[in-house]
Formats: sequence, structure tokens, C-alpha cells
Amino acid sequence: MAVMFLRVARHPTLPMTEAHTPAAADDSTIACDLFCAVIDNFGDIGVCWRLARQLAHEHGWQVRLFVDDLHAFQKLCPALDASRATQSVEGVLVEHWHEPGHAGDTLQIADVVIEAFACELPPVYVAAMAERVRKPVWLNLEYLSAEDWVADFHLRPSPHPRYALAKHFFFPGLGPGTGGVLKERTLDAARADFERSQDARAAWWQRATGGPPPGPEATVISLFAYENPAVDHLLEQWRDGPAPVVLLVPEGRISGALARFFGEPAFRAGSQARRGALHAHALAFTEQRGYDPLLWASDLNFVRGEDSFVRAQWAARPFVWHIYPQPDDAHLPKLDAALAHYGRTLPEAPRAALERFWHAWNGRGTPDWAEFAQHLPFYAARANAWAAELGQVGDLAGNLAGFAKSQLK
Repeated sequence: MAVMFLRVARHPTLPMTEAHTPAAADDSTIACDLFCAVIDNFGDIGVCWRLARQLAHEHGWQVRLFVDDLHAFQKLCPALDASRATQSVEGVLVEHWHEPGHAGDTLQIADVVIEAFACELPPVYVAAMAERVRKPVWLNLEYLSAEDWVADFHLRPSPHPRYALAKHFFFPGLGPGTGGVLKERTLDAARADFERSQDARAAWWQRATGGPPPGPEATVISLFAYENPAVDHLLEQWRDGPAPVVLLVPEGRISGALARFFGEPAFRAGSQARRGALHAHALAFTEQRGYDPLLWASDLNFVRGEDSFVRAQWAARPFVWHIYPQPDDAHLPKLDAALAHYGRTLPEAPRAALERFWHAWNGRGTPDWAEFAQHLPFYAARANAWAAELGQVGDLAGNLAGFAKSQLK
């Protein structure tokens, strides 16, 4: 999505300082500025907030996060005060990025500068980067793609046309030679604790739905998606199916379709509805850390965009991806590339059913639940193996920190 910004020059008399000038790349002295423009939904800020926390908590960096939409950010981080221009949240300094030309009240240039998703740095900040004695490591964090070309372009430098600066492109990816995807060091242990604790699972169900977990005969499905015309077909199939389906729906863009299907004026958090074999619960929109237990509590997860797509993979559960739609179907090659990675080791019939179902969910056909559901045991086994395989690529924050340190020496 292209967005035009009016660039506003900063006041020329504001002081400029260097955040740090360490002699070596010591983690405790590395300052990082991360710039994030919230274009649509929560994907941009979701990725940036996870990355900022990991760099601060796991690598000891001093992180400043510039965000232009604090209200969207607050949805994922309720501790944030959307009325404050500057604040510290979980060890990260958060700055309200007032307009594209704004670079903070005092122009400080960090050791590592991350431009998330080509949001473009303030011109005055770039000029000050060029004046810094030791040039910062400048990274353009790209959107996640599983396409083969990503490995060829990952970490390639791009010289600035005017200044003695080079920006490196950092590509998240699902295969070797890419930046990997975000994963906290504690995530696997947290999932294991949840899975083996009956009390923890029961407490989660009580908080989320007001009742106990369903019996083993039910298939539990989480549904997090953009508006999708295929949802009506799927709801009808679950309603008319031979086995019970418990549907968990975080309040959001798909809620209106659920309300229409059940004949309700709205399907807000706390709502429940039954039709045939389908029992649906509307869940409150959760802050970031609260999303993972929803994935762990489900047998199948429908996810959207980038951040929930990544979390579904680490949940080691079967999932269906609603990729962010782009003009001229430019998103479909990205969808197929992810399918090629994920479905690579599946037998022919489950792999073909997976591809048809993902394509139908993304606008190419009608989803066939009966065909897809018969292969769920294959998908469950593949989900576990895939999480281990993806882990071999390395965590994005760790890969990024390692590269930045190598450039700071």
C-alpha cells in the first residue's frame, strides 16, 4: 500500500548528539533506534514491538521505538499511554513519531538504526547519521517472504545517493540464508508448560470463554482473519458437519460476518452462539502475549498477515494463512512460496488438500472442510516437525543483533 507523507523540516537549532561511541560492539552499550509507521492493521507495530522487546530484554540493547500511531500500538500493549509523547514501556523508550520529519526533541543518532518496512527515516536524521564519527549500522527491515529470491538479497548493501552511508536490507524468511522470524528464547518453555498443565488450560478457557474446555470429541478452531467472503461457506460446513466444532473468534474485522451468520446484531467479546454442530465464542482482542495461549489451546488456527502467521508456526499446530491481499494478486506467489516450504514433506494427497484449502481461503475457490479435515493428523505431525525445522534458521532478533555487532567492530 503506497502512502504519501508531507515532509516537515525540524528546527535547525535543536542540538545533535551521538547516543554512544563505544570502542567495541559491547551489547550493554549498543543503542538502537527503530522507526515504525503503522500503515494498516497491527502487523507493522506487532513485529516492531516484538523486535524492540527482544533486543532490549535478550540482547541488552538500549532501544528507542518511534511509532506514528500510538492508538493502534495501545491495542497490543495496554500499558502504553497514547497521550504521552515519550515514555518507557517494558524497558523500551517509546517516542510518538509526530510526522515523517520528526526525530525526537533532541536529535540523537543510535549505533543501530532500523527502518521498518521501508517507512523512510526523517531527512534530518539521515543527514545527522552521515555526520556521525562512527557511522551507524543502518538496516531496512523488510516484510516476511518465503520466496527463493529473498536469500539472494538478504543483507545486501545499498549506498546512499548523497551521503557516505550504506543501508543493508534485512529480510525475514523461512529458509536458510534469510533473517529468520522472531522467536523469544522463553517461547518453547512457555508452550510446554501450558500444554502439560491441565489447570493452566482450564484457567485459560474460563477467562476466555467463561466455561470449561470442550471435550476431546470437539475440534477447537481459532479464527483470526481479514474480511473474507469464504467464511460463510466454512461456517455452513462446520454447522452441518458430523463432529462438533468449537470456534474461538477474537473480536475484529471478521466479527461482522459471524454476527450475520448467527442472525445477531453484533458478535462482540463475550458473545456465544450455536447452530448445528458449531459453537462459537467471541473473544476480547488481546494484547500480544495473550495471543499465544489461544493458538496453543486450539487444534487448528486461522491466522492473518505476518505476526500471527509467525506465531502459528511456533505454536506447532496446523494452521491456515490469510495473507494480506495486494493488487493484481501480487500476494499469491508469496502464499505459494510459504506452502512450498511448509508442505514440502507431506504425502501427495494431504499436500494437495492443503494447497486447495489455503487457495480457497485466499479467494481462489470454495474451501472444502471435509477434504481438509480428514488430513488433520498429517498436518499436526508436520506442524511439529516444521517448528523444529524453522528453528534451524535462527531467530530474527538474534540474527539481526549478530549482524549489527559484526558491522560495529
